[in-house]
Amino acid sequence: MSIHDYLTTFAGLPVVNLSDDPRPDDPAAVAWRIDLEFEAEESAFVEALDSVLDRAGPAGPTALIVGEWGSAYDSGFPTDVLVSRAERLSGLRALFIGEMSGEQCEISWIQHGDITPILAAFPALEHLWVRGSEGLELTPLRHEGLRELVLQSGGLPAEVIRAVSTCDLPNLTHLELWLGVDNYGGDARADDLTPILSGRAFPALTHLGLRNAEIAEEVAAAVAAAPLVARLTSLDLSLGVLGDTGAETLLAGQPLTHLKSLDLSHHFMSTEMAQRVVDELPGVAVDVSDQQREEEWGRYTAVSE
Repeated sequence: MSIHDYLTTFAGLPVVNLSDDPRPDDPAAVAWRIDLEFEAEESAFVEALDSVLDRAGPAGPTALIVGEWGSAYDSGFPTDVLVSRAERLSGLRALFIGEMSGEQCEISWIQHGDITPILAAFPALEHLWVRGSEGLELTPLRHEGLRELVLQSGGLPAEVIRAVSTCDLPNLTHLELWLGVDNYGGDARADDLTPILSGRAFPALTHLGLRNAEIAEEVAAAVAAAPLVARLTSLDLSLGVLGDTGAETLLAGQPLTHLKSLDLSHHFMSTEMAQRVVDELPGVAVDVSDQQREEEWGRYTAVSE
């Protein structure tokens, strides 16, 4: 599913839109979605969140998705509103901030602030997804509950990647970083990924996604020699500009046949090289779909603005 489509399930739960005035049989067994009108006041978000709390029961929702909070292009997510209701959100296990289409707000325009207070206020949170990275900040911290962290962006700053890599997340199994392009703030290089790729940062990690990367060839070279890869079950290098050189580097590096899946979709490999990757990794579910053709101005990631 692309960022142009809204999730129908999140954290294994069916998504229910608050605006549809739903009455699920078990309000804790769905993922509630809040999506406001463009330029709605913060009071509208407060009202919507409180409405979810009223419907979801004493522990609040198990999973919550927030799309447009009213002025995502201009002001960051109202973290303080969410944190102030932490006691009423004791059951929250999954949170997605910023699930917006490009028609609502381009991914590179979505404003954020410091998401550290959210992790600090919800120690039982297991899944955190954030779309957009403009103004995004994170102070390294320890969080024992987090299992999945997904940062979707048209350009993820190296500073944020370094902050993620220095967090103490002993139970994190799934990490997905959309590196993006330099023109939209994605100034990271492969060296910024070293703490993650070394395997020292997250001892439980089994899935790594380094997606939507303008530096996909550089990332492939780093991954080919990364100690972490030996204990991964799945690797996702999709949505970027991977070509024959990067694919050759992957195949010439450490064995990848232990993986259950390798996602290289949206790529610039030749047909011959794409088939070679599939052939040389028998038993691995290799995705080489969505082949792209390099334009006069060069290659492009799947998501940038």
